[in-house]
Amino acid sequence: MNIPGRPRVIAVLTCFNRKPMTLACLNALEAAAAHAGVALHTIVVDDASTDGTADAVREAFPWAEVVMGSGALYWNRGMHVGFGRALEQAADHYLWINDDTLLLPDALQRLLEQAQALHQAHGRPAIVVGATADERGRISYGGSVARSRFKRFTYRSVWDDRAPVPCHAMNGNCVLIPREVALQVGNLDPVFEHAMGDTDYALRARQAGHPLYVAAGIVGRCANNSAKGTFNDRSLPVSRRWHLMMGRKGLPVRSWLYFTHKHGGVLWPLYFVWPYAKVVLTGWQWPSRCGRASKRSAIKAP
Repeated sequence: MNIPGRPRVIAVLTCFNRKPMTLACLNALEAAAAHAGVALHTIVVDDASTDGTADAVREAFPWAEVVMGSGALYWNRGMHVGFGRALEQAADHYLWINDDTLLLPDALQRLLEQAQALHQAHGRPAIVVGATADERGRISYGGSVARSRFKRFTYRSVWDDRAPVPCHAMNGNCVLIPREVALQVGNLDPVFEHAMGDTDYALRARQAGHPLYVAAGIVGRCANNSAKGTFNDRSLPVSRRWHLMMGRKGLPVRSWLYFTHKHGGVLWPLYFVWPYAKVVLTGWQWPSRCGRASKRSAIKAP
């Protein structure tokens, strides 16, 4: 949707075998762009879906550019491919969005308005993170702050219904990035196999002097991923949890080592070792806790 004279937004998402969800996401995005009066272009990275997602997107949304992946990209590397393509094109803002996120009709307008107000207030552009809610109205994804200087990778969610709130880290479910910030911070780091790339990007942006804010209000609906069946699920045997932890959707050693060494300061070895030790210790020392609900992981994939 190229509309001369209107602000241009390039949205980026990656998908795999969730055709109904992906199409619903794009429908909501199209409605939000029309409501905001922007010229929208969208890059969809389909990581070798077998359910016909790519063809369905091309047919229903001719304004969307479909990029085919190898099937081994997962979220971060898929977004790296898509965002890299987006950065080659001129835009006023770039929008990261997850294909399981349904934007509200006025979401993009509110994000753009708050981004402009923050720029005027601080004299520099800011990344604006959109908070999503689950079916019960509880915040599911958005921005967060570190619990303390010694727990820098353990985050608590922050959000306010009335005004933007500063944050340290973010989930990549809905993120509005001004072009000036994107050109300075660059692309997502392809070292990360699935998760952590959004948190790394937020930390890099802050180190470069660009503030991050969680937008006021809710921008859309997105269910929270359950801990059940993941390495955080204490009802599983420790051997199974370890196997899941080593997988791409867990906490793979190469990604976590790179992340903690890059952002952990002098205590990075402790940050690196702790989650692996915790899985072993909780499986061996407190078996009576099996079956209880686990806490949300400190760095969560979208």
